[in-house]
Amino acid sequence: MIEKKFVEQNIKEHQIQEFISQNLKNVGHSHTKLQRTPLGEKIIIFTSHPGLVVGRKGDNIKDLTQALKKEFQLENPQIEISEIENPNLDAQIVAERIASTLEKFGSNKFKGVGHKMMSDVMNSGALGVEILISGKIPGARAKTWRFYQGYLKKCGDVAISGVHEADVYSQLKSGTVGVKVKIMTPDVKLPDRMTHKEPEAESKETAKEELKVEPKPEIKRQEKRPRKRKPKPAKEDEAA
Repeated sequence: MIEKKFVEQNIKEHQIQEFISQNLKNVGHSHTKLQRTPLGEKIIIFTSHPGLVVGRKGDNIKDLTQALKKEFQLENPQIEISEIENPNLDAQIVAERIASTLEKFGSNKFKGVGHKMMSDVMNSGALGVEILISGKIPGARAKTWRFYQGYLKKCGDVAISGVHEADVYSQLKSGTVGVKVKIMTPDVKLPDRMTHKEPEAESKETAKEELKVEPKPEIKRQEKRPRKRKPKPAKEDEAA
């Protein structure tokens, strides 16, 4: 029974996150976190444009709060807005920008859009980026166009925990176009990366002192004197 409650709670949290992401399209919405407090559910919305999410005099927040109460029967949802410092390193925001740009200008300039977003991500300090645009662009046949630059992990634990991934869909005249973005941020610690720490000033002096080798004292060698050979005894004459 306890496991069933945990599963139901996780499903409900996922549905709330999907509901918020659908209502906050094209406003720089990144992701949503839910925290349970004694006063009620605390919902933290991460975005690059807090003003667009809040709305004039907080109208958007009020409407979103009422919709959450009605849709998910939440008693006292508390919505908090958190601003993202560098939106170019957030995969969800980058994918939404590409999708909204394709909807505005069409699929004729998709290559320019892909290269422009790729350069913006790399100039923000990312280690690597990969952008996949798939669909009927620019012709009638579906293709997948890949834009990539830098170093990006494809397997291992770093590829799961260190690479940010997002999938977004945009509706064009030719049909649905999918945008997939992968970004490896500069704060990722790679297991094969080694750093060298320079020793401090005191440790440098001590190391130099330790490296000083005192000259060995000269050993005076005694001159070898020639040994005096004992005279051999004279041989007695044989008896006549």
